[in-house]
Amino acid sequence: MTQRLKTVYQETIVPKLKEQFGYKNIHQVPKVVKITVNRGLGEASQNAKALESSISELSTITGQKPVVTRAKKAIAGFKIREGMPVGVMVTLRADRMYAFLDRLINLALPRIRDFRGISDKSFDGRGNYSLGIREQLIFPEIDYDTIDQIRGMDVSIITTAKTDEEGRALLREMGMPFRK
Repeated sequence: MTQRLKTVYQETIVPKLKEQFGYKNIHQVPKVVKITVNRGLGEASQNAKALESSISELSTITGQKPVVTRAKKAIAGFKIREGMPVGVMVTLRADRMYAFLDRLINLALPRIRDFRGISDKSFDGRGNYSLGIREQLIFPEIDYDTIDQIRGMDVSIITTAKTDEEGRALLREMGMPFRK
């Protein structure tokens, strides 16, 4: 497995950010810590097949088996009892994280219909970025014939950046296609 994005980060992005923000130490340069891919499944409590298909899709996309998240409290209005499955999530770190980010930036995002770039306003104030994906078909690993329903997912990119400006600069240098 090639680590293209990781070597680009170490060889070109780190020196560029160090010069741009005037860091004295290499450890001050922001880096991506982890990526969490989360999918909420409201219908999983009634439909076990939705849960199974989501687990297989996320493991195909990320290369790692997702964890089933369960309801902490019972909510009568939503017909949910405590302990029922309500979603699946994956936390990616190190090599799998870089491989996923590389595929997301270079393969998946450009496949979105009428794609003009992603919003640069989805930062949380501490340099972390959240992105909502409407359909899983943008990933080339997913076969159109095998899916039962189009479902979205949330991707959160957690960085060591102190401010949104630093996080934005890091992701822009990595090739994230922000809207102009």
